[in-house]
Amino acid sequence: MIVIPAIDIIDGKCVRLLRGDYDQQTNYSDDPSAMAVSFETMGVERLHLVDLDGAKKGSIVNAAVLKRIASLTKLSIDFGGGVSSEEDIKGILNAGADMVTIGSLAVKQPGLLEQWIREYGADKFFIGADVLNEQIKIRGWLEDGGVGIIEFIGK
Repeated sequence: MIVIPAIDIIDGKCVRLLRGDYDQQTNYSDDPSAMAVSFETMGVERLHLVDLDGAKKGSIVNAAVLKRIASLTKLSIDFGGGVSSEEDIKGILNAGADMVTIGSLAVKQPGLLEQWIREYGADKFFIGADVLNEQIKIRGWLEDGGVGIIEFIGK
């Protein structure tokens, strides 16, 4: 079995949202890099790192957190949240991520995602699907993506 812990970041801190609700936020740690090091010490090999500020804003906010975790650990990191351009992909990969998680863009601009897959390879991407009541949510859980999970997976 493979365990992939997630660290969700808001204002540089580790958080968890209740069903994607930014008003129902639990803070777990002020130091995401220490949490990542702790995961690695436990034997974890992969980390899912989510820039919730970036997802909400539509552009990456917490790239420095990614860079710090990558410099302190040997974790294989997939990073997502606010990825909206090819420059973002290059920046994420250069900052130390092994893979890029694409969520909102996969729903709204699937053709652009297909182009990136051709250019960088499918092994560089995860498709993220935040789901509430069987409907895809986008922009950090804030908007309805206009498609159900079953239909989305079928595309």
